Amino acid sequence: MKKILLIGTGGTIASQLTADGLAPELTSEQLLAQIPSISEICRVESVQLLNLDSTNIAPKHWLRMVRCIRKHYKDYDGFVLTHGTDTMAYTAAALSYLIQQSPKPIVLTGAQKPIGFDVTDSKANLKDAFRVASSDMPGVSLVFNGKVILGTRAQKIRSKSFEAFSSINYPALGVLRDGVLLPYIRQECGPEPVFYEALDTRVSLLKLIPGTDPALLDFLLERSDALVIESFGVGGLPEYEGADFCGSVCRWTERGRLVVLTTQVQNEGSDLGVYHVGHRLKAVPGVLEAFDMTTEAVTAKLMWILGQTRDAQQAQRLFYAPVAHDILWPAER
Repeated sequence: MKKILLIGTGGTIASQLTADGLAPELTSEQLLAQIPSISEICRVESVQLLNLDSTNIAPKHWLRMVRCIRKHYKDYDGFVLTHGTDTMAYTAAALSYLIQQSPKPIVLTGAQKPIGFDVTDSKANLKDAFRVASSDMPGVSLVFNGKVILGTRAQKIRSKSFEAFSSINYPALGVLRDGVLLPYIRQECGPEPVFYEALDTRVSLLKLIPGTDPALLDFLLERSDALVIESFGVGGLPEYEGADFCGSVCRWTERGRLVVLTTQVQNEGSDLGVYHVGHRLKAVPGVLEAFDMTTEAVTAKLMWILGQTRDAQQAQRLFYAPVAHDILWPAER
């Protein structure tokens, strides 16, 4: 029987009702006490690393998770992290870059309703997570509502429903039906994981709206090492009177900033070459295109890349080098 480490970080799954609303208060041991049948799946030990609403999870907490997994890696066959749903996709992406090629499963899960509620998805999600962690599916994944989603492809699509997450521009790795794991895709892995413990958190996101003030771009790039711009459709920058977005991007990339163009549209990704408003950006050094990556993956990958190098060419090479199937070139889609 596999030996799994449960790492508690808080979230709705561990929340209780307080005078100020739901707040994470239960420990990982208290979660396990609610589902004794897990002992039929695997042997479990637990550690309470954090107890936070996931709105309060920051990159420094990702690094704590990595250090915890690294410390215990040789002692367990797999890992389950309970986490709040609101930023779980960011954490799943970040762990995919910070722990690469892991032959052991590293599974994130949580719930839309606390484990103590009469109607809850907590117990089913936890059981499913332990089933995946006890399997031979390597690498980082997110398990929720019967689906196994690649860590770099998860995105929260519903704020309340149990079917909270979707796999964006990539198939689910597997599904769980009546307690049985049906794997579809097995991630590549190495004989040993590769751990990273450096991040540059000076990464910002600008979501364009019609009439966006171009001064916002300058404001963010003055304070950031990289900027993700969520543009419209297949991607591009506005050209309306009095706005010189392209000029601002050129000035900042010449000063060493990275700018990534992505899309606000959930599926099918960007393609800057289609329209004039995007095509001209393809020749600007330092401007990268997200293609089919999620915003969560782009953000986490930039933090990881800039934690490794400040060389613009090396950063561009790393951005387009696939990690855990986070990006596919147009010809491959």
